[in-house]
This record gives sequence, C-alpha cells and structure tokens, in this order.
Amino acid sequence: MRKIPVISSDMRLNEFIRAQCESFGSEFVPVFMTGRDEVTAFLKYDLPEIKIVNFSDTSVDSIGLLDEIRKDPWLYYGGIIAIHDNMEDKELQEAMRDQNVIAVIKKRDVERGFLRLLKILRQNKQILFQRGIQQHLIKNIAGSFVIDNDPLDITTYSNLVTNYLFNANLINKDTREKLHVALLELLINAIEHGNCRISYEEKTRWLERNGDIMDLIREKNKAADIRARKVYFTYTITPDWSRFIIRDEGTGFDWRARLAAKRDQPELHGMGMKMAQLYVSKLSYNDSGNEVSFEVEHQRNESNTIPAIFDLSREMTFQDGQYICSEGEESDYLYYIVSGTLYVYSKGKLMSALTPDDMFMGEMSFLLSNRRSATVISKGKSVLIRISKQDFVNLIRDNPHYGIFLARLLAQRLARLNLRMSRLNTEYLKVKGELDELRG
Repeated sequence: MRKIPVISSDMRLNEFIRAQCESFGSEFVPVFMTGRDEVTAFLKYDLPEIKIVNFSDTSVDSIGLLDEIRKDPWLYYGGIIAIHDNMEDKELQEAMRDQNVIAVIKKRDVERGFLRLLKILRQNKQILFQRGIQQHLIKNIAGSFVIDNDPLDITTYSNLVTNYLFNANLINKDTREKLHVALLELLINAIEHGNCRISYEEKTRWLERNGDIMDLIREKNKAADIRARKVYFTYTITPDWSRFIIRDEGTGFDWRARLAAKRDQPELHGMGMKMAQLYVSKLSYNDSGNEVSFEVEHQRNESNTIPAIFDLSREMTFQDGQYICSEGEESDYLYYIVSGTLYVYSKGKLMSALTPDDMFMGEMSFLLSNRRSATVISKGKSVLIRISKQDFVNLIRDNPHYGIFLARLLAQRLARLNLRMSRLNTEYLKVKGELDELRG
C-alpha cells in the first residue's frame, strides 16, 4: 500500500482520482488535503513517493509547497504529478524547475490519461521508488515500455527514467537535462515521423499555419491502422552506463541524409536528431531507420543532493590512503558520504566498500556509543560531512522527522543484511548437500 497525498479541494476531481485508485485495490491509497501545515506534516512524516498536486486550485498554496520541497530535495525526493489548466504561468514554470516531476496533465485530459498513468507507475516500480531496498540488491535493471501512439505518455516515460538515474546518483543535473531532451525528441520522432508518417515538409506546412503538431498527430490517429501502432522503448541500467533503444512500427527514413543535412538558416523544426546526437553517446540507427539506440555514461561515487540539515556542517576531504577512523577508537562522529569510495577493514582484512549509495559511515557505533568496530581508509579522493554527536542530537531535536527517516534507513540496512545472510545460508546448505551426496 502506498499513500498518495492529493493536494486539491476540487471534489469532482478528487472523486475521480479516488475511483481510479480503487481500481488497483490497495496499491494506491489517496489522502486528500489542502492546508499548508497539513501537507507539510504529511511530507515530513510519511515521505510519500508520489504526490498529486492540483495547480489550478486557488485554495492550494502550490507554489509554497514546491518551495518547501526545494528546501530539502534529498528528503522529499518523491515524484510530483502536476494537474493544471495553464502551464504558461511563468511563476509556476519557475517553481516547477528542477522538481522531481513524474507527469504533467492538463485538467481536461485527466479523465483520458490518469488511469494510464497509474498503470505506468505500477508496471515500473523498479525505476520509480529509488530509495527502496531493491536499489541495493539489483545491480542491473532492465525493462521495456510499450507506448501507445499518443504523445500524452512520452513525458512520463522520459521523467521516470531521468529522475531515477538522477535520484540514484548515476547522473548529475546537467546530464539529466540533456538526456531528458534527447529522450523527448527521439520518442516524439518515433510517433510523429515513424508511426504517423508525417514528413518533414508536411510538418513545416502545418507549423507555418501556426498549427499545434499534437493536433496533426491526433488527426493522423483517426486512422485505425495508425492508431494501433506502438513505440517500443527498452532500457538497460548498469552501475557504469545506461543503454536505450527506441523502435517504432513505421517503415523508417533516410537518417543518414537527415544527419548530414546542413542548414544555413534556423527553421521551425528538424534539429531534434542533431541535438540528441550531441547530448548522448553511441547514437546509431538501424538500416531502415525505425530503431535508434544510444548510451549515457554514469558518474561514479558522487552524491547529487545533501540533506538540508547538514548544510552548515563542515565538509572534509580525504586523499587516497588516508585514514578516516581506526578500529577501537571512540565513536565521536557520524559521517555523511558526499563522494568517493571508503574501504572498511576489520582485524586487517578488507570487509566491504562504502560509497554515497550507503549514505552514512559509522552510524551504528556512533548511535550505540561503542568504539569503532573497523578501520576505514579512503580509496582515492573522498569527501565526507562530519557530524558530532551533540550536533546530531540538536539536529534531530529541531527536525524530528529526520529521526524517523534515519530509522527507516537503518531498518533497510538490517533487512538487506538479513536477506544476504539468508542467501548465504541457502548457498551453504546447497553446497553441503552436494558434498554429502558425493561422500555417500
């Protein structure tokens, strides 16, 4: 069960959302609210992974809500579903910038697209819920989207992928923006030029008449054979890189000529492929031109966001081979890992390596007031934030919701440890059984 705050006072919209969520059983449970204090408390103590905000509702302080989220994106990493009447509002556009947006739906399109959106979220949990236990257990994530011949869903799919990679610290902000542009361009090309067979010249004529290209796509989709076509979007995410393949059901096009074309004057369209080529690596098409693949390299051992409560704490830089703490010494400090790799030794043996994915170092002995149980050495350059016991207590006193979140992190670590021990025990029993059979 996932509680989803729905920040809206529109009864008709709320009842529709409730009915759509109920069709999924107890998987999505909407909680309706409008008050700023009520919403802020829910975000702090429930840490929802999805938030639905009716930005058209004048009784909701939606801009203030976004400001609250921006204060600590490390904590409020959950995605936003934005419902609106008019996204041309400059203030709203600015407030939405850099937010973890999953989908943007015009209010008039909610009845047509909201159920599809929930299905997308349910089918792709592994790249939506970034702080779950699966991120630490599954090193490679692969999957595919089958996208209807309708641009309504494209932004959602693009956001799911780019937000996951950013929140998992696999790409930085600049790479996220470039990848998002490339995905949008190539996915819309697959629908527009691939499945709908809209030529460059036809699109030019349409745009010159100040037409909305989405209206032209809808016009094309009136034909049953075009409407039935799909776009296939496949992804593979490894620790070092992500690879994407987009394939449409069109007949293809002369991609070589399009990439080689040189234009002296700016035109209404036609730069999407070249932008994508600049923003991603290893971009290539199949011979017919109805499939494109490309890759994005990941950053290594870097954290994109830092908890807001640590903003005033001192960063410390450690060079390769430098000791951070030694086995047996008093545990006076907790460390938040900003970047780098830390080797953990016990009794002279290498036990594990910590990275920003682990978030903290030394929290168990720190919280239990024990001496350090291991020696930690920086492998290459590392950046840590050191928090003293007194500062930590003061921070939790002033921000009690952080205590709940940190307790959840520790519970997840224990769950991972228990699962690993269970797997090791299973492997041991399997090997033992095989040895017993050989001896018998």
